[in-house]
Amino acid sequence: MISAPRRVAPRLAATAVATGLLATGAIAAGGAAIADEQPGSGATATLDNLAIADTVDVTLPNGREQSIQGGLFKLTADDGGILQTYCIDFNTPAQNGTAYRETGWDSSTLHNNPEAGRIHWILQNSYPVVNDLSALAASAGAGELSDEQAAAGTQAAIWQLSDGVDAVPENENAAKLTEWLLESAEDVPEPNASLELTPSQVSGQPGQIIGPVTVNTTAESVFVTPDVAAAEQGVTIVDANGEIITEDQAVSNGSELYFSVPADAEPGTAALTATASSQVPVGRAFTGVDTRTQTMILAGSSASSVTAGASVNWAGEGSPSVAVTAEQSCAEGGVSVTVDNTGDVPFEFQLVGETVEVAPGSSESVLVPVDEDQAYEIEIAHPQEGEEPWVFTGVLDCSPADEPGDEPGNEPAPATTGGGASDDSPDLAETGSDSGNPAMIAGIAVVLLIAGAGAVFFIRRRSATAGGDE
Repeated sequence: MISAPRRVAPRLAATAVATGLLATGAIAAGGAAIADEQPGSGATATLDNLAIADTVDVTLPNGREQSIQGGLFKLTADDGGILQTYCIDFNTPAQNGTAYRETGWDSSTLHNNPEAGRIHWILQNSYPVVNDLSALAASAGAGELSDEQAAAGTQAAIWQLSDGVDAVPENENAAKLTEWLLESAEDVPEPNASLELTPSQVSGQPGQIIGPVTVNTTAESVFVTPDVAAAEQGVTIVDANGEIITEDQAVSNGSELYFSVPADAEPGTAALTATASSQVPVGRAFTGVDTRTQTMILAGSSASSVTAGASVNWAGEGSPSVAVTAEQSCAEGGVSVTVDNTGDVPFEFQLVGETVEVAPGSSESVLVPVDEDQAYEIEIAHPQEGEEPWVFTGVLDCSPADEPGDEPGNEPAPATTGGGASDDSPDLAETGSDSGNPAMIAGIAVVLLIAGAGAVFFIRRRSATAGGDE
C-alpha cells in the first residue's frame, strides 16, 4: 500500500520521462550497473546471417511493393549450438552480431496476435521440422522444393500472419507451399520455456528454508549449482523436506527448490544457477537483449546449454526481508515490478516520487508504463545499508513496426560475424536490415526517470494474508 495514516486506494499518479534519443538499431548502454543481475532464463544467442532464403514478393498494407530475400536465419547459441529462426517482425531492422534471448509470447510481438497459434502450427508442419522436402512438396501439391524454396514459402506464410502483408514467393512451388500452409494452419498452444525458474528471487529469515523456486523446463534433467556467496555463508540448496540437492543430482520439470539459510547467518544474499542441455522448443520467441531489433521465432535448434538463475535475500528480526522481481508485460504496456516482504516490519521504497509500503508478509506489484521501443531503467533502494539497489533495464519491444525503414529493399552486406555461410549468402533479411556497425550507430540510451507528470502507475496489492486485491 501507499504509506499513509490509513489504507488508501492503491493508485499512484506519476510520470515516466524519457531523456536522450532512441535510435534505430542498437542502444548504447547507460545508467547504473545492475546490482541484482542474475543468469537469464533459457537460451541466448547471437544473430549470424540469413542462411537459407529465396525471393519473396511482398505488398505492404499501404500498397508499397518490394522483392526481398526471405527464409531461415542462423543464430549461434552462447554455448556454440545452432538455432534457426524465421522473422515475425517484417518492418523492423536487424543486424549481424545482435544478441537475442528466448522469451514467451506475452513478452514479444506475438502477445496480442490472434494468429500466433497458427504460426506455431506452420513451424511444426513445415521446413526445417519437416526436412523430407519431397513429402512436404507432395502435401502442398507442389513439384520439387529446394531448401531455399521451402524456407521462402514458409517465411511468406508466417509474414502474412505475423505482419498482415501479402507475401508470395517468386518460385511457383514455394508459392504453393505458402498457400497450403495458410489453408491448413490450425491454432496450436504456445510451447513451454526451455528452462526458467519462478520466481527469480525469494526472501526470508535466517534459520528457514526459503522458497520455493519452481523449475519449468522441457529438458529431461536440470542441474543446480549454488554460487560462491552461498558456500561462504553456509547456504545450501534443498528440497521441500530440507534434503540437500547436490550439484550432480538432477531435478526435473516441476521440481521445487529452496535455499536453506543457517540460523546464525548475517543478513545477506546468495544465488543458484540451473543448467540443462536441451533443444529449445520450436515456436519460442526470441527478442533483442536491451535493444530494439527484429523479433524472431524458433524453427529448429541443435541441443544447447540453457541456463536460468534465482537468488535469495534474508534478514534477521526487526528488518524487512525483501525480494524484487520485474517482468515486461506487453499486454499492459509496461514493466510489472513485484516486491515481496517476508520480514517482520514494513518495507518502504520510493518510486515515481511517492512512497510505497509493503507490509510484513505481503506483496505489492507496480506497473511501470513504458512506451513501445522505449528503453527504461527502474531502481529500488535496498533496505540494508550499504547494499546495492535493485536496477532493471531493458527496451519494451512488443509490437511489429507499422512502417518499413527508409530503404526496406536494400541488399545487405555479407555477414561479418558468425560462420558457415557462403560468401554469396544474404546477410540479413531485407526487412529493414542494416549492414552498418551497431556500435557506431548506437542510439543514446533512454532512461526511465522517476519524475514529472502525465503517465499513471497502478499498484495492485497481492497480500499473503488478505489473499486478494484491494
